[in-house]
Amino acid sequence: MEHKDIAAKSLAIRQQLEAKLGVKSRDLSQALRRAGRRLPHGVRAQGAVLAEAEKRAGHPKLARQLDGAAVRDAYDRMAAHLRAIDVADARRGRILGMAGVIAFNLLLIIVAFVMWLWWRGYV
Repeated sequence: MEHKDIAAKSLAIRQQLEAKLGVKSRDLSQALRRAGRRLPHGVRAQGAVLAEAEKRAGHPKLARQLDGAAVRDAYDRMAAHLRAIDVADARRGRILGMAGVIAFNLLLIIVAFVMWLWWRGYV
């Protein structure tokens, strides 16, 4: 594999990370660190393979040590996972989660207020 191929794959993954997870970075290793636990362990490991390949590809002697099949496989698996992420569904889930927390807190406050009224003898 050539340096430009690996750089193109790395750029494509970084763009997908930015589009799907909102992670902005200057290189792939930083993008993976910022994505953190939002990526499953196996996908992070594939990303680490790509990040290592990106580092080695710039050096002529180290570039010969790269396993092209492993890099292609890592890219394919990571790209497939990122394509499967539905941004609208994730946003909807965050909004519903926040609405659930607010509803629970309001319910708790109402129950506490009614208990206080009952304790004071107003109910």
